[in-house]
Amino acid sequence: METIRGFLQVKSGGFGFVLAEDGDIYISAENKNGAFNGEEVIAGIYPDKRRGGSREGFVKEILSTLPIEMVGTVDRGSRAMFVVSDNKVTEDVYIPKQKNKGAKDRDKVVVSVTKRGENHRSPEGEIVEVLGRAGDAGVDILSFARRFGLTAGFGEAVEQEANSLAYRESDIRERTDLRDETIFTIDGADAKDLDDAVSLEKLPGGHYRLGVHIADVSHYVRQNGEIDKEAQKRGTSVYLVDRVVPMLPEKLSNGLCSLNPREDKLTLSCMMEIDGNGDVLKSTIVKSVIRSCERMTYSDVNKILAGDEALGGRYADIRGTLLLMNELKDILRGRRFERGSIDFELEEPKIVLNAKGFPVSIKPAERGEAEKLIEEFMLAANITVAEQYYFMEMPFVYRIHETPDTERMRELAVFLQNFGIRLSGYQNIHPKAVQAVLNKVQGTEEHNIINRVTLRSLKKARYDMLPVAHFGLAAERYCHFTSPIRRYPDLMVHRIIHAVIEGRANKKYIEKLEETLPAIANRSSVMERNAIEAERAVQSRKMAEFMTKFIGREYFGVVSGVTRFGVFVELPSTIEGMVPLAEMKDDFYEYMDKMYCVIGERTKKKISLGDRVKIRVVSSDVEASKIEFAFVK
Repeated sequence: METIRGFLQVKSGGFGFVLAEDGDIYISAENKNGAFNGEEVIAGIYPDKRRGGSREGFVKEILSTLPIEMVGTVDRGSRAMFVVSDNKVTEDVYIPKQKNKGAKDRDKVVVSVTKRGENHRSPEGEIVEVLGRAGDAGVDILSFARRFGLTAGFGEAVEQEANSLAYRESDIRERTDLRDETIFTIDGADAKDLDDAVSLEKLPGGHYRLGVHIADVSHYVRQNGEIDKEAQKRGTSVYLVDRVVPMLPEKLSNGLCSLNPREDKLTLSCMMEIDGNGDVLKSTIVKSVIRSCERMTYSDVNKILAGDEALGGRYADIRGTLLLMNELKDILRGRRFERGSIDFELEEPKIVLNAKGFPVSIKPAERGEAEKLIEEFMLAANITVAEQYYFMEMPFVYRIHETPDTERMRELAVFLQNFGIRLSGYQNIHPKAVQAVLNKVQGTEEHNIINRVTLRSLKKARYDMLPVAHFGLAAERYCHFTSPIRRYPDLMVHRIIHAVIEGRANKKYIEKLEETLPAIANRSSVMERNAIEAERAVQSRKMAEFMTKFIGREYFGVVSGVTRFGVFVELPSTIEGMVPLAEMKDDFYEYMDKMYCVIGERTKKKISLGDRVKIRVVSSDVEASKIEFAFVK
């Protein structure tokens, strides 16, 4: 019998598929043999059996090992306790009485599954953590965090190490003292981990001297120490609507390393001399100490740049610097776009919750001149650092974004033809051609859809030791240097910089980097994708919760996705719902994948990506995070 090795993907009906390059293998619920969703298995393939278009088989061997963790809700009957999994594809787990950790009916819990379900028996496990009552404020977000393996708290060994750290006057020896310079932070109003600060002055010859000052986390976090091992495991901080699952303990992220105003802080400073064309003429990276003079918010800076006299007077000491920064921002953006960089104007949701954790407002997040200003300065520093260490021929962690696949670009070109837009040279695509498309649709109703589809057509950025060019930024070399409080690759970059500055980058050190960096880069990429999925899952949940108050309301929206089972519509608030094809009673609609549309068999009515439509909210399933719409004639 033919066998194949792959990962089992279980569907809500209990059946699943073993994913394989030459066609997935259908596995009935009875033939999973105790395997769980996501586990690696060896499947046997029946020679003459098929289900639909797939070959049929059974789980012959499970390569993954127990225990595994899952999140669910306690269902306590009169005789036994079970936990119903939140992911809807895992069987209910039986909990013996001595292993229930005092959980009550309807509690949200974390379960360690210790025994597989066999011979029609349920899998068995023990409750390891009670998260709270289902429906209580914040418990839903906490459940999502644990489902994605995210834990906000730190172990005792990590906390002990964090509490032993402190700023000392002796730390500033052999550091460039920048405490008398005008340096300040610009962040969101609710940010607590302030890891970057900026400074700017105009030089006598007309050039700009830009300083990007980044918290020197590597000074405190000892490599292979308890904090470092936990940070490497987490890979990144995760932002879940109203809370953060941090990479570092709060003592560091919000205290010792945060560039709080009027406090001496250790930093790595990237100092760049930039000409009027936006080119970096020379640069240096130094260990430094700064004293931020202000904690500015994006909102206040945007108002100052727009001419708010009251705020301008309040911050008179830095108003001139802010105006000069805005001037340089425009120069850097112009130079970046001239080089071919792509600027995706995606509308991301800003979700506001009340004290009970219920969403009271969802709308597109603002992206003003202040946000663009910080973005440009951070990009300039990241490119400058990457260039400098590339020419040193040091092993390094680069942020890479490979050239898109030709076939994906061909599909994008076909999609854009529906809007009368031509994608030039997709066989050998240049980022300038992609930006030209985005420029054409800027300000139109379909701009968000085209931005999203175009972004999905590109490869995902990731971390690697190889200095592959960054396609989206049209940069030959790029790295992440500017956020070591919340991204592990940035922390590794800082460590390498320290080694070079301190003269420790000898042959033995370089060999060690070459050995360890590939795994660190790969782990960081994996955890970044996990964080993105967790953030989107929580957003979808809160959007579904928000729309429960608007059942029956009618809105205008734009068709944001077309599939064989339904048409997705995005509202101006960024909320997305689906119109099931089965519920479109006026005709039988056929899905045309090459044309990104559905067409009515009788009426020939065509509904395409980007169409402006009117919908009615039919239902909102909070547990499934799904919103159903219906078209309004």
